[in-house]
Amino acid sequence: MKDQCEICPHHCKLKEGQMGICHGRINRDGKVVSENYGKLTGIALDPIEKKPLHRFHPGSMILSVGSYGCNLKCPFCQNCDISMADGNTIDHMEVTCEELVEKAIRLRSQGNIGIAYTYNEPLIGYEFVRDCSRLAKQRDLKNVVVSNGYICQEPLKQLLPYIDAFNIDLKAFTEKFYHNIGGDLETVKQSIELVERSCHLEVTTLIIPEENDSEEEMEALSSWLSHVIDQFEHI
Repeated sequence: MKDQCEICPHHCKLKEGQMGICHGRINRDGKVVSENYGKLTGIALDPIEKKPLHRFHPGSMILSVGSYGCNLKCPFCQNCDISMADGNTIDHMEVTCEELVEKAIRLRSQGNIGIAYTYNEPLIGYEFVRDCSRLAKQRDLKNVVVSNGYICQEPLKQLLPYIDAFNIDLKAFTEKFYHNIGGDLETVKQSIELVERSCHLEVTTLIIPEENDSEEEMEALSSWLSHVIDQFEHI
């Protein structure tokens, strides 16, 4: 359905002009699209390790960009000033994909290897990430996505051919925890498995005392990740 968003499992059904719960997608002219397309709240040349990616071109730099909005509601969010904002509540600049890619190319002299889509949840601005990564790939730039992994399988599959590396935030390993932040664990696990088959993947878990730090949960999480890596390394 054109009035239903198909990017993440919330599947927001929106009236004309209505914004999704992520604050980054809108029903415009009867179709749900990225409202934050090309609208950046942050841009910086970062060490690749800051993404964090420790085993993907270590020692290099990457042009990092972010917008606003997120499809999860984490009370511990480190970037809540942009992830919980919308275009009316935060300053932003607008850029085209061509402008961003040209800037990334100019920064090669400073060690830049490509573009990282990060800071807020980049995949709610799916169309911008897709269009930029296609163009960047054509110019021999690397594409990196730093995501919560809460995305539907079909759009993720369509994006993966253009992405060189992912960092996915596996926030906990219980459905109760994900329910409390407005998501579900199974979707994120499926995203991790799908990305692992296609490109470089690193997974981050923020340890929150008395929320996701029990010995049993950490053991289950690490055991599952180990199984995923072993499973696809032998394909």
